[in-house]
Amino acid sequence: MNGQQITPMKSRVRGVAGGGAAREHDPRWAAIVARDASQDGQFFYSVRTTGVYCRPSCAARRARPENVAFHGSADAAEAAGFRACKRCKPRQASLADTRAATMARICRFIEAAGEPPSLAALARQAGMSPYHFHRVFKATVGLSPRAYALAQRTRRVRGELRRAGTVTQAMLDAGFNSGARFYAASDQMLGMTPRAFRAGGADTEIRFAVGDCSLGSVLVAQSARGICAILLGNEPEALVRDLRARFPRANLLEGDARFERRVAEVVRFVDSPAIGLKLPLDVRGTAFQQRVWQALRKIPAGATSSYAEIAKRIGAPKAARAVAQACAANALAVAIPCHRVVRRDGALSGYRWGVERKRALLERERERESA
Repeated sequence: MNGQQITPMKSRVRGVAGGGAAREHDPRWAAIVARDASQDGQFFYSVRTTGVYCRPSCAARRARPENVAFHGSADAAEAAGFRACKRCKPRQASLADTRAATMARICRFIEAAGEPPSLAALARQAGMSPYHFHRVFKATVGLSPRAYALAQRTRRVRGELRRAGTVTQAMLDAGFNSGARFYAASDQMLGMTPRAFRAGGADTEIRFAVGDCSLGSVLVAQSARGICAILLGNEPEALVRDLRARFPRANLLEGDARFERRVAEVVRFVDSPAIGLKLPLDVRGTAFQQRVWQALRKIPAGATSSYAEIAKRIGAPKAARAVAQACAANALAVAIPCHRVVRRDGALSGYRWGVERKRALLERERERESA
C-alpha cells in the first residue's frame, strides 16, 4: 500500500506481558473469570488481540489468558496504548459504585426522616421497584431498609434520652407522636424501659458466669433479650470488671445452675464454632456498627475478609478504619466473628482478645473446613 509497511497491532500496543499459565494462577484472573464486580476499580485488564481494556466484571467474551495484561488504573491502561471497552465503559462509574452512591443517598434520607419511610417511598426515591430496591439495599448496606431505619431511630432515641429533661420530651424529639408506639418499640431499641435507660441501666438484670475454654477464660452475660456479652481473657476478675464497665448501673447477678448450662453451650461453641450458636443475641450498637457486624456474620467459617473489603461490602468503601473500630467494639466474641477480619495483605492485626486467640480461632476453623 504505497510502499508503506503496516505495523501489526500487537507490536503497536505496549505493556503486555506474556505467560498464559502465570495469568491463570493470578487472583486477578480468577476475578475476571467470575466477572467479580467487587473488584471493579481495584484493577483493569487489557486484551492484546482487541486493543481494548476492561473492568473485571465486563460481560464481553472472555479473552485467552496469554492475551491479557493487568493495569492498576485506567490511565495506566491507556498509557500502554489500549482504548476503553465500549461495553463495560471502564471510565464511567461501575454499577456497584452507582448503587452504593444511591443507597448512601437513601440512608441519608432515612436518617433525616421523622417517621421511618415506607418501602414504597424509599423505592421511589431510588427510582426502583420495591422488590428490587429491597434486594439492592440489603446487599449494599448489610441491613434491610426497615432494620436500618430502626437502628437510626434507636440511635436518635438513645441520644434524646440522654439529653432531654423528661422521657416525654425525648419521645417527641425522637420523632414519636404516640406514647404507646414509643413504649412498644423501646424494648427492642433499648433492651430496657426508657426510664431504666435514662438511669444508666439501673435495676436492669444481667446474669453472668465465667467458665473455661480452650482459649482461656470466657465470661457469658445475658439480659432479658439474649446473650449480651461473650468476653475472652486470662483472668476471670478482669472479665467481670469489663462487664461492669459496660453496664455500670445494671444489677449483675451470678448465674444459677440453669444458667451454667447456657454457659456450657457457649463454651462448646467457642471451642467448636462449626456447631453454631442457636441462643438469642442481644446485639447493641450504632447503626454503622450493626451494619459491620451483620457483614461479619456472613463471612464463612475458615474464610477471612479485609477491613477494606468489609467497608466496601456495606457501601462505605472509605471507612476501613471505622470498620476496624466497630470490630474492636464487638462484645460478642466468636458469635460476631471479628476474628475473621484481617489486614489487606492477609496479616493478622489487632484483636480485642489477643492476636494469638485470633490465630487459634482461624486455624481451628480452617482445619475443620478442610477435614
